[in-house]
This record gives sequence, C-alpha cells and structure tokens, in this order.
Amino acid sequence: MKPNNDLITALYCRLSQEDMREGESLSIENQKLMLKEYADKNGFHNCKYYIDDGFSGVNNKRPEYVHMLKDVENGLVGTVIVKDQSRLGRDHLETDKLMELVFPAYDVRFIAITDGVDSANGLNEMSGIKNYFNDFYARDCSKKIRAVFKAKGERGERVGTSIPYGYMKDPNAPKQLIPDPVAAPVVRQIYELCADGKGTRAICRYLEEHEIESPGVYEFHTKGKKSKHPDLEHPYLWTQSTVRDMLSNRIYCGDTVNFQTYSKSNKLKKRIKNAPENILIFENTHEAIVNRELFNLVQKHYEGRKRPDRHGDTDKYAGYIYCADCGSKMYLHRGKNIKPENNYYQCGGYQTKGGRYCTVHSIKANVLDALVLAQLKDLTAFAREHSEQFYEIAIKNGEEEAQMKKKEAEQRRSKVESRIKELDNIIRCLFEEMATGRMTQERYDKLASGYEKEQRELETELAELSVELNDMDKRDTEVRRFIEKAKTNIEMREVTPEILKAFVTRIDVYEKPEKYSRTCGNMIEIHYTVPSINKLEST
Repeated sequence: MKPNNDLITALYCRLSQEDMREGESLSIENQKLMLKEYADKNGFHNCKYYIDDGFSGVNNKRPEYVHMLKDVENGLVGTVIVKDQSRLGRDHLETDKLMELVFPAYDVRFIAITDGVDSANGLNEMSGIKNYFNDFYARDCSKKIRAVFKAKGERGERVGTSIPYGYMKDPNAPKQLIPDPVAAPVVRQIYELCADGKGTRAICRYLEEHEIESPGVYEFHTKGKKSKHPDLEHPYLWTQSTVRDMLSNRIYCGDTVNFQTYSKSNKLKKRIKNAPENILIFENTHEAIVNRELFNLVQKHYEGRKRPDRHGDTDKYAGYIYCADCGSKMYLHRGKNIKPENNYYQCGGYQTKGGRYCTVHSIKANVLDALVLAQLKDLTAFAREHSEQFYEIAIKNGEEEAQMKKKEAEQRRSKVESRIKELDNIIRCLFEEMATGRMTQERYDKLASGYEKEQRELETELAELSVELNDMDKRDTEVRRFIEKAKTNIEMREVTPEILKAFVTRIDVYEKPEKYSRTCGNMIEIHYTVPSINKLEST
C-alpha cells in the first residue's frame, strides 16, 4: 500500500522506568532511530515525533499520546508507527479500541515494526493477545513494585518520592533527610506563629510581608523543578492550604508516616486516604525541625475552633477548654452583634446534640480570662518565691498516683514483650512445618500473616508504653521547668497564647450549681503542665 504523505506520519516513542530495566534497546534514541529508518526505507515522509519519556503504558493521559490522538481526530494523521504494540500502551482495552475502532474510523494506518503488524494488511488474532500480555506485564510489574514498597514502608523507610519543604537529601546518605539550612528556619517560624495564636491567613500575610519565597518558587530557584507549579509572578504568595498541611505533617517532628494513601489498581492513579489502622508511623527516624512539644501544642491548638477572627488570629483557648460534664470542646461565640465583653464559650456537645446530651452551660470569655490570670499569678509567684517548697509539694502530690500508673505500665510492658517472643516462636514453628512439607504455602501465608499483624500491633503498643514510662520519669524535669518559666514570666498583664503554652494543658468548665443563675459562677479546673498542682476554682 502506498503511503499517504499528504498527512502526518506519526512516529510515537514511549519509555517508562520499568522499560529502562530491559536495557538500551528500548531507549528513546533507539526507538527514534528505528522508526526513522523504517519510515525512510518504506517511503513515509512528513514525519513527526511524539515522545513520552518517563510515562507508564497504563497511563492514558500521557501528554504526547493525547496530542497525537487529537491530531488523529482532527484528520491530520495518516499513519502511526511504533516500535511494538506495547509502546502504544499497556492497557489492553484502550489499545484494542485504538487499533480496531479509532484508527480505522479516521483512516489511520497503524504499524508496529517488531510485532509485524500493519493494518494495511489487516489485524490478526495475535494482536489482541499481545495487547493482553502487555497489560499482564504491566500488572505484574506493578504488583512487584508494590510489594517492594510495602516491604520498605513496613521497615520504616520513607516511601514518598517528593521531599517536603524544609528538608533536603543528605549528600552522604541519599535515603536520609536532613534539614535544609534555608527552609528549615521558615518551617520552625510557621509553627511558632501558630503556637502564638496566629491563624493560617495571618501566617501567610507574615510570610509575604517578610518576602519569604513560597515552597514552589523556592524549589524552582534551587532545583529548577516546576513540580509544585510555582507562581513566579507572585513569589512570596503562600496559600493557606500549604501552611495548614505543613502544620499537620509529622515529618517535621522527626517521624516517618507511610501508607497515608493508596490506589485501587495500577490503572487507577487517584490516591485514596487510607484507614488509620493501615497507616504506619515510625518515630525519630530523622532530625526534627520542630521539637515534639511544639508540634503537639500546634496539634492541640487545631483541635479547637480553627476559624480566625477578622484580624487573622484564632481563639487562644482553642484546644484548651473543655466541658467537664460531657468532655466536649467548648467553642467561642463572637460576632458583629456581640460586644467583645459579652463573648462567651459554650459546650460543643450541647450545640451539636442538644439537651439530652449535655446542658446549655457557658462561661464569659472575660470572666475566664480573669480567673485564669489570677490563678496563674498566684501559682507562679509561689513557684518563684518558694521554689524548694513548690518542688516538694509538686513531687509529693503526684508520687503515689505516678507510682501506681508506672507499675501498671511496667506489668503491661512485660506481658507485651512476652507475647511478642511467643509469636516469634509460633511463626518459626509454622515456617518449619511449611519447609518440611507438612503445611502448604497458602496455609502458612494465611496463618503467618495473622500472627505478624498481631506482632506489629503489639510492637506499636510496646513503643507507646515505653514513651509513657519515659514521660513518667520526666516528672522531676517538668517541675523544674515550670519553676524556671515562672521566674521568666514575672509580669502577667493578660492571658496570651505564650502564657497558656508555658503553664496550662487543659481547662475544664463545669455547669453552675444553680442553672441559669446570674449570680452563681461556674466551677473550673485548670490542668497545669505539672499535673500534681491542678486546682478547682469557682468563678
């Protein structure tokens, strides 16, 4: 059949990471040479290359692939030539559709050189079978790659491909992350601003005013990449979603979090959020940018109402104030028609579930401020002026309760460690049964997977118990830190986020003894950073 040289002869090349493993024969340069040689030898002119380098064959949104199909639909292409059918794609449904429906509909001649396919001579049954096996190969590769990533993720290695803003690869150990000397201080500043009560909008404004480049622009200027879609016309423009994501990312306190998302198959690229029980967290895997205390404080802050006021600041008590009767968070009520002195906190449980769940009780914001400030002044003055006596009281008050909790935790840790060793022996015995032929591989896999899952859960619990016991041993340090903070906060004119961060962990508000009374106050309990000095007070 004589070539139609009035139209484009499309020479399509594709290479993916999986194809690279097959060797130089599949390189883009090799494909281009082969296609050009075939076109020249067989009288095809008006050639145009369409090249997708680094794209999987199951991806039907490859840029040049889409470009070529648009040219086909617009009647610009007369012939499509590829090295083999797998270059066109590895999704057998899509490739069959092109070869049997789309190309014939637009009178496009299709040639796959090494497969001996030329639609001018008609397609045979082997073409469809080859497409199926190309698809099968892609699924098999995907399965193997997923297995490798799963094993790496379960070992605690980071499986994400992108490096978060604030970190860089260690030149001496590429798999390890280290803080970026330029970006890491910016991340730390963002956390400190949030801990000080600034909302995401106010933080974005601060970053813009101080002319700090957004992550996308910074990556472009340092690495030349545009993967984060940098807005080069507005280099200092930060989005609230970027800041919000950074404030919840555990990587910044030194943790690796794997399997947060997953895809249903190798053909569906959409990432789906994973169930919490399927997410694996490994603590202290790399150098932290923010300390855990600051990170936890920010998470606690975000447990409360996140909506900023008209100045961009969030409620300073967000994440601190709770209903003592039902345990729900209490939310600040303010608005254009409410005078600032009448702002009040109300039980969130009553707001969402009504009177059957809890009562309507509330407390005015200025009353809460006055009470918290008065108690903090008294307590810090005592800690400052009578440090030794304060230390003795704080240590003595919590000693009995701490010892009891420590004993329970140690007993539980002993049981968990014993069960983990027992599971090791069980799995070893199962393996021996399988190796000697007394158990099938399928039966072994089913039993072993259940025991291994239990073992992973116990190891997680063991790590949590170790942290809990370690925290108990820090009580002495916590008391001394409280005394030092009391000495540096002599002047307290108002309750600020900084003051709360230094001394308070939680505030519980009870219903008034006489409901709806205008004279009877609420009972509140302030939980300090030293638990043994908590105090119940009345408004």
